[in-house]
Amino acid sequence: MRAKITYAVTALALIAYFVLAGSRGVMLVQVGTPLTVTLGCAVLVLPAVGLWFLWKNTQFARRAGVLATELEAEGGLPVDDLKRTPSGRIDRDSADAVFALRKAETEAAPEDWRSWFRLAVAYHDARDTTRARKAMQRAIQLHDARPAADTRG
Repeated sequence: MRAKITYAVTALALIAYFVLAGSRGVMLVQVGTPLTVTLGCAVLVLPAVGLWFLWKNTQFARRAGVLATELEAEGGLPVDDLKRTPSGRIDRDSADAVFALRKAETEAAPEDWRSWFRLAVAYHDARDTTRARKAMQRAIQLHDARPAADTRG
């Protein structure tokens, strides 16, 4: 719940910034000189790209949350029993051991969204966020491609 609140506050702050930047871009365009119109258009691109990026990330997080909820209902969420350092960070060797298990699970069932979801969590625990995101995107694709009547795989 704390992560959702943090995300919402950050998203609202970004939206406020985009509105402010966009209003400045509109003001520059309204001045009407070739230079201010050019600068105004350039300023308007930034909030547009930012809003698109925020939208895509929000959709990704929402869809990953749907998968997590479904996997939790099935009792298939990975258990967080990783060793931690005194500061609370996940121990690298512990994360690597779980990663090897999740990778083998995914290689054995490459069309199962559940294994890709668990692999994404393992990548995240191993601090490889790029691969974690790609694995979660694959889990979402496989989940969304299932026949409607298929409730298990």
